Amino acid sequence: MPHEIPSSDLPPLERLRRIMHLLRAPGGCPWDAEQTHESLVRHLLEEAYEVAAAVRGGDRDELVDELGDLLLQPFFHAEIASESGRFDIGDVANAICEKLIRRHPHVFGEATAETPEAVLTQWDAIKAGEKAAAGLDPVRSGTQEGYLIRKANEGQPALLAAAKIQRKAASVGFDWPDLAPVLEKVREEVDEVAAVLATGDGPKIAEEIGDLLFAVVNLARRSGHEAEVLLDAANRKFVRRFQAVEDEIRAGGKRMGEVSLAEMDAAWDRVKAAEGGA
Repeated sequence: MPHEIPSSDLPPLERLRRIMHLLRAPGGCPWDAEQTHESLVRHLLEEAYEVAAAVRGGDRDELVDELGDLLLQPFFHAEIASESGRFDIGDVANAICEKLIRRHPHVFGEATAETPEAVLTQWDAIKAGEKAAAGLDPVRSGTQEGYLIRKANEGQPALLAAAKIQRKAASVGFDWPDLAPVLEKVREEVDEVAAVLATGDGPKIAEEIGDLLFAVVNLARRSGHEAEVLLDAANRKFVRRFQAVEDEIRAGGKRMGEVSLAEMDAAWDRVKAAEGGA
Protein backbone atom coordinates (compact mmCIF):
# COMPACT_ATOMS: atom_id res chain seq x y z
CA MET A 1 0.00 0.00 0.00
CA PRO A 2 1.49 3.37 -0.97
CA HIS A 3 2.60 5.81 1.70
CA GLU A 4 0.58 8.99 2.03
CA ILE A 5 2.46 11.87 0.39
CA PRO A 6 3.34 14.57 2.96
CA SER A 7 1.16 17.61 2.42
CA SER A 8 2.41 20.49 0.32
CA ASP A 9 0.94 22.77 3.00
CA LEU A 10 3.81 21.80 5.30
CA PRO A 11 6.86 24.07 5.50
CA PRO A 12 9.10 22.86 2.64
CA LEU A 13 11.97 21.70 4.85
CA GLU A 14 9.63 19.77 7.14
CA ARG A 15 8.02 18.19 4.09
CA LEU A 16 11.45 17.16 2.84
CA ARG A 17 12.29 15.65 6.24
CA ARG A 18 9.10 13.59 6.22
CA ILE A 19 9.63 12.41 2.65
CA MET A 20 13.17 11.31 3.51
CA HIS A 21 11.86 9.47 6.57
CA LEU A 22 9.28 7.59 4.47
CA LEU A 23 11.89 6.65 1.88
CA ARG A 24 13.96 4.97 4.61
CA ALA A 25 11.01 3.48 6.51
CA PRO A 26 9.63 -0.05 6.02
CA GLY A 27 7.77 -0.18 2.76
CA GLY A 28 9.84 2.67 1.42
CA CYS A 29 12.58 2.64 -1.22
CA PRO A 30 15.02 -0.32 -1.15
CA TRP A 31 17.87 1.80 -2.54
CA ASP A 32 17.40 4.60 -0.02
CA ALA A 33 17.02 2.10 2.82
CA GLU A 34 20.39 0.44 2.18
CA GLN A 35 22.45 3.65 2.03
CA THR A 36 25.00 4.55 4.71
CA HIS A 37 27.02 7.66 5.50
CA GLU A 38 29.93 6.10 3.63
CA SER A 39 27.97 5.10 0.53
CA LEU A 40 26.56 8.62 0.19
CA VAL A 41 29.93 10.40 0.11
CA ARG A 42 30.29 9.94 -3.65
CA HIS A 43 26.83 11.39 -4.23
CA LEU A 44 27.53 14.34 -1.93
CA LEU A 45 30.65 15.25 -3.91
CA GLU A 46 28.91 14.79 -7.26
CA GLU A 47 26.01 17.02 -6.23
CA ALA A 48 28.37 19.74 -5.03
CA TYR A 49 30.15 19.75 -8.38
CA GLU A 50 26.86 19.86 -10.25
CA VAL A 51 25.82 22.91 -8.22
CA ALA A 52 29.13 24.57 -9.14
CA ALA A 53 28.50 23.83 -12.81
CA ALA A 54 24.98 25.28 -12.56
CA VAL A 55 26.34 28.45 -10.95
CA ARG A 56 28.78 28.88 -13.83
CA GLY A 57 26.03 28.13 -16.34
CA GLY A 58 23.81 30.92 -15.03
CA ASP A 59 20.53 29.06 -15.55
CA ARG A 60 18.12 29.83 -12.70
CA ASP A 61 16.01 26.67 -12.98
CA GLU A 62 19.05 24.42 -13.24
CA LEU A 63 20.60 26.03 -10.16
CA VAL A 64 17.38 25.56 -8.16
CA ASP A 65 17.24 21.92 -9.22
CA GLU A 66 20.88 21.20 -8.41
CA LEU A 67 20.73 23.00 -5.07
CA GLY A 68 17.73 20.82 -4.23
CA ASP A 69 19.76 17.70 -4.99
CA LEU A 70 22.53 19.00 -2.74
CA LEU A 71 20.07 19.95 0.02
CA LEU A 72 18.84 16.36 0.07
CA GLN A 73 22.24 15.12 1.20
CA PRO A 74 22.27 16.58 4.76
CA PHE A 75 18.67 15.47 5.24
CA PHE A 76 19.64 11.96 4.07
CA HIS A 77 22.61 11.79 6.47
CA ALA A 78 20.53 13.18 9.33
CA GLU A 79 17.78 10.62 8.74
CA ILE A 80 20.33 7.79 8.85
CA ALA A 81 21.80 9.15 12.09
CA SER A 82 18.38 9.69 13.68
CA GLU A 83 17.56 6.00 13.30
CA SER A 84 20.19 5.19 15.90
CA GLY A 85 19.53 8.29 17.99
CA ARG A 86 22.87 9.94 17.16
CA PHE A 87 21.49 13.23 15.80
CA ASP A 88 18.77 14.61 13.54
CA ILE A 89 18.40 17.49 11.10
CA GLY A 90 17.46 19.80 13.99
CA ASP A 91 20.81 19.12 15.64
CA VAL A 92 22.58 19.88 12.35
CA ALA A 93 20.70 23.16 11.92
CA ASN A 94 21.25 24.19 15.54
CA ALA A 95 24.98 23.46 15.28
CA ILE A 96 25.46 25.69 12.25
CA CYS A 97 23.28 28.43 13.75
CA GLU A 98 25.42 28.53 16.89
CA LYS A 99 28.64 28.44 14.85
CA LEU A 100 27.53 31.34 12.65
CA ILE A 101 26.63 33.43 15.70
CA ARG A 102 29.92 32.59 17.45
CA ARG A 103 32.05 33.37 14.43
CA HIS A 104 30.31 36.63 13.49
CA PRO A 105 30.85 38.73 16.63
CA HIS A 106 31.03 41.81 14.36
CA VAL A 107 27.37 41.14 13.49
CA PHE A 108 25.99 39.66 16.70
CA GLY A 109 28.41 41.22 19.19
CA GLU A 110 30.70 44.18 19.76
CA ALA A 111 33.65 43.15 17.60
CA THR A 112 34.67 45.10 14.49
CA ALA A 113 35.54 43.65 11.10
CA GLU A 114 35.03 46.11 8.27
CA THR A 115 36.62 44.23 5.37
CA PRO A 116 36.28 40.67 4.01
CA GLU A 117 39.94 40.09 4.91
CA ALA A 118 39.33 41.17 8.50
CA VAL A 119 36.34 38.84 8.70
CA LEU A 120 38.42 35.87 7.54
CA THR A 121 41.23 36.68 9.98
CA GLN A 122 38.73 36.93 12.82
CA TRP A 123 37.02 33.68 11.72
CA ASP A 124 40.33 31.79 11.76
CA ALA A 125 41.23 33.20 15.18
CA ILE A 126 37.87 32.19 16.65
CA LYS A 127 38.15 28.74 15.06
CA ALA A 128 41.64 28.29 16.53
CA GLY A 129 40.35 29.36 19.94
CA GLU A 130 37.53 26.83 19.77
CA LYS A 131 39.98 24.05 18.95
CA ALA A 132 42.27 25.08 21.81
CA ALA A 133 39.34 25.09 24.22
CA ALA A 134 38.44 21.59 23.03
CA GLY A 135 41.95 20.35 23.85
CA LEU A 136 43.18 20.36 20.26
CA ASP A 137 46.05 22.78 20.80
CA PRO A 138 49.28 20.95 19.78
CA VAL A 139 51.29 22.40 22.66
CA ARG A 140 48.69 21.35 25.22
CA SER A 141 47.54 18.07 23.75
CA GLY A 142 50.56 16.77 21.86
CA THR A 143 48.21 15.27 19.27
CA GLN A 144 48.22 15.52 15.51
CA GLU A 145 44.70 16.95 15.64
CA GLY A 146 46.15 20.12 17.10
CA TYR A 147 48.50 20.93 14.22
CA LEU A 148 47.75 24.01 12.15
CA ILE A 149 47.68 21.79 9.04
CA ARG A 150 46.34 18.42 10.10
CA LYS A 151 45.88 16.63 6.79
CA ALA A 152 47.10 16.86 3.21
CA ASN A 153 43.57 16.28 1.94
CA GLU A 154 40.18 16.29 3.64
CA GLY A 155 38.13 14.82 0.82
CA GLN A 156 38.61 17.80 -1.48
CA PRO A 157 39.94 17.88 -5.03
CA ALA A 158 43.72 18.20 -4.91
CA LEU A 159 43.78 21.73 -6.36
CA LEU A 160 41.37 23.00 -3.70
CA ALA A 161 43.25 21.14 -0.98
CA ALA A 162 46.58 22.66 -2.11
CA ALA A 163 45.15 26.18 -1.95
CA LYS A 164 43.69 25.52 1.50
CA ILE A 165 47.03 24.20 2.77
CA GLN A 166 48.81 27.26 1.39
CA ARG A 167 46.32 29.65 2.98
CA LYS A 168 46.79 27.99 6.36
CA ALA A 169 50.57 28.25 6.10
CA ALA A 170 50.24 31.88 5.02
CA SER A 171 48.07 32.64 8.06
CA VAL A 172 51.15 32.31 10.29
CA GLY A 173 53.47 34.15 7.91
CA PHE A 174 54.86 31.18 5.96
CA ASP A 175 54.40 32.80 2.57
CA TRP A 176 56.24 34.76 -0.12
CA PRO A 177 56.21 38.55 0.42
CA ASP A 178 55.01 39.31 -3.14
CA LEU A 179 54.32 37.69 -6.51
CA ALA A 180 57.84 37.87 -7.96
CA PRO A 181 59.34 34.99 -5.93
CA VAL A 182 56.17 32.95 -6.44
CA LEU A 183 56.60 33.22 -10.20
CA GLU A 184 60.31 32.44 -9.84
CA LYS A 185 59.40 29.30 -7.89
CA VAL A 186 57.20 28.18 -10.78
CA ARG A 187 60.11 28.70 -13.20
CA GLU A 188 62.39 26.76 -10.86
CA GLU A 189 59.96 23.85 -10.76
CA VAL A 190 59.66 23.86 -14.56
CA ASP A 191 63.45 23.62 -14.81
CA GLU A 192 63.48 20.73 -12.33
CA VAL A 193 60.84 18.89 -14.35
CA ALA A 194 62.87 19.41 -17.52
CA ALA A 195 66.00 18.09 -15.82
CA VAL A 196 64.39 14.96 -14.43
CA LEU A 197 62.58 14.16 -17.69
CA ALA A 198 66.00 13.57 -19.21
CA THR A 199 66.72 10.85 -16.63
CA GLY A 200 63.66 8.74 -17.44
CA ASP A 201 63.08 8.21 -13.69
CA GLY A 202 59.30 7.73 -13.60
CA PRO A 203 58.68 8.22 -9.85
CA LYS A 204 60.96 11.27 -9.72
CA ILE A 205 59.29 12.77 -12.80
CA ALA A 206 55.91 12.33 -11.13
CA GLU A 207 57.17 13.96 -7.93
CA GLU A 208 58.59 16.98 -9.76
CA ILE A 209 55.42 17.49 -11.81
CA GLY A 210 53.48 17.41 -8.53
CA ASP A 211 55.78 20.10 -7.12
CA LEU A 212 55.18 22.18 -10.25
CA LEU A 213 51.42 21.87 -9.86
CA PHE A 214 51.67 22.92 -6.20
CA ALA A 215 53.71 25.97 -7.20
CA VAL A 216 51.17 26.92 -9.90
CA VAL A 217 48.34 26.67 -7.36
CA ASN A 218 50.32 29.03 -5.15
CA LEU A 219 50.72 31.48 -8.04
CA ALA A 220 46.96 31.38 -8.64
CA ARG A 221 46.25 31.95 -4.94
CA ARG A 222 48.67 34.84 -4.57
CA SER A 223 47.25 36.53 -7.68
CA GLY A 224 43.75 36.35 -6.20
CA HIS A 225 42.38 33.32 -8.03
CA GLU A 226 41.29 29.75 -7.29
CA ALA A 227 43.31 27.22 -9.27
CA GLU A 228 40.28 24.90 -9.46
CA VAL A 229 38.21 27.63 -11.11
CA LEU A 230 41.01 28.61 -13.47
CA LEU A 231 41.56 25.02 -14.60
CA ASP A 232 37.84 24.53 -15.11
CA ALA A 233 37.77 27.64 -17.31
CA ALA A 234 40.80 26.38 -19.26
CA ASN A 235 39.10 22.98 -19.72
CA ARG A 236 36.00 24.69 -21.08
CA LYS A 237 38.03 26.87 -23.43
CA PHE A 238 39.91 23.87 -24.79
CA VAL A 239 36.71 21.88 -25.38
CA ARG A 240 35.05 24.85 -27.08
CA ARG A 241 38.01 25.37 -29.41
CA PHE A 242 38.50 21.68 -30.11
CA GLN A 243 34.84 21.38 -31.08
CA ALA A 244 35.33 24.31 -33.45
CA VAL A 245 38.31 22.49 -34.95
CA GLU A 246 36.13 19.40 -35.46
CA ASP A 247 33.49 21.55 -37.13
CA GLU A 248 36.08 22.96 -39.53
CA ILE A 249 37.50 19.53 -40.33
CA ARG A 250 34.00 18.14 -41.02
CA ALA A 251 33.16 21.17 -43.15
CA GLY A 252 36.15 20.20 -45.30
CA GLY A 253 34.68 16.76 -45.88
CA LYS A 254 36.99 14.92 -43.48
CA ARG A 255 36.77 13.42 -39.99
CA MET A 256 39.03 13.66 -36.98
CA GLY A 257 41.64 10.94 -37.26
CA GLU A 258 41.81 11.35 -41.01
CA VAL A 259 43.82 14.57 -40.93
CA SER A 260 47.41 15.27 -39.96
CA LEU A 261 48.57 17.02 -36.82
CA ALA A 262 49.69 19.93 -39.00
CA GLU A 263 46.15 20.31 -40.39
CA MET A 264 44.64 20.20 -36.90
CA ASP A 265 47.20 22.72 -35.63
CA ALA A 266 46.38 25.05 -38.51
CA ALA A 267 42.67 24.77 -37.77
CA TRP A 268 43.36 25.36 -34.06
CA ASP A 269 45.29 28.54 -34.87
CA ARG A 270 42.41 29.82 -37.03
CA VAL A 271 39.87 29.14 -34.28
CA LYS A 272 42.10 30.81 -31.71
CA ALA A 273 42.59 33.85 -33.96
CA ALA A 274 38.85 34.10 -34.61
CA GLU A 275 38.24 34.25 -30.85
CA GLY A 276 40.93 36.87 -30.45
CA GLY A 277 42.13 35.04 -27.36
CA ALA A 278 45.33 33.62 -26.01
